[in-house]
Amino acid sequence: MPGQRQRINGAGETLEPVVADAVARAGYDLETLHVQQAGRRQLVKVVVDREDDGTGAGGIGLDQVAEVSRAVSAALDALEDSRTAGSVLGGSYTLEVTSPGLDRPLTKPRHWRRARLRKVAVRQGEDSYTARVGDADEHGVRLLVGKNVRHVRYADIEHAVVEVEFREPPADEVALLEHEEGSR
Repeated sequence: MPGQRQRINGAGETLEPVVADAVARAGYDLETLHVQQAGRRQLVKVVVDREDDGTGAGGIGLDQVAEVSRAVSAALDALEDSRTAGSVLGGSYTLEVTSPGLDRPLTKPRHWRRARLRKVAVRQGEDSYTARVGDADEHGVRLLVGKNVRHVRYADIEHAVVEVEFREPPADEVALLEHEEGSR
């Protein structure tokens, strides 16, 4: 599936490895990098996330956003200070570090792993449906559609997003997914 990173101009091309490294050193994944002109300044928007390591420690909270923001800011400032041929960002910039919203499309295996047991809206060609997410690997995901569990390859999914639910997933749906996953 295509990646999510966006690079808008030469600054984005130069900044991506620097930002990705700073984000990774802080223990997170760079989801998107977007650089654009905002008045006389550049706006550097960095979207970060972290996969659950099995301890429930996935995602990113406000304290972690601040930590990543400081790390990225220091890396960008160091890059600007080290450039003798001029500034990559053309002077001052505004840094915005955030987490992906619920409306983020599920495009990578780690997105699907984070969405385990969540309800998702999926579009495959002419077919659109809602499903409950089961185990995900590098090639596809197990989805509970109605009362049937099916393995769907990522390449066959055109678009998928998490749907908001205000209660725990129904126990019978969780049991169907866990039974199917346990019998593999």
